[in-house]
Amino acid sequence: MKYSKATNYALHTMVYLTLAPKGKSVGVEQLAKIQDLSPTYLSKILTKLVKAGLIESTPGVKGGYSIVKHAGDISFLDVIHAIEGKTSLFSCSLEHEDDDSGECLIENVMIEAERNMMDQLGKKYIKDIAEQIESRMERK
Repeated sequence: MKYSKATNYALHTMVYLTLAPKGKSVGVEQLAKIQDLSPTYLSKILTKLVKAGLIESTPGVKGGYSIVKHAGDISFLDVIHAIEGKTSLFSCSLEHEDDDSGECLIENVMIEAERNMMDQLGKKYIKDIAEQIESRMERK
């Protein structure tokens, strides 16, 4: 299973914004430079995060992006859903069903695995990673 690069960049961006001083917006140029990305590409990702209500955009010379919610309330799953959507990763592609019940047994296994993964990602928070980074930086 593989998430898009956009999800990778979104997760890193969310951690960086969590580490930014409270009340300070971070510009798209700075966020893009940190990840060695095109600001145009990152802007598309940021737009999805804004639409999901995870970050906000402040226009103007001192504008940029900042966390909307308390970082402790933003899970990895929230960010993944903002970028990837909420559709299932798997669907039964065979035209015939696996048995007479009309149920796709392979799909049942995959959906259960996906639910377990979503449960775990829903329990992992952006702030926890940011705190680990801060702790490592303090030790240096």
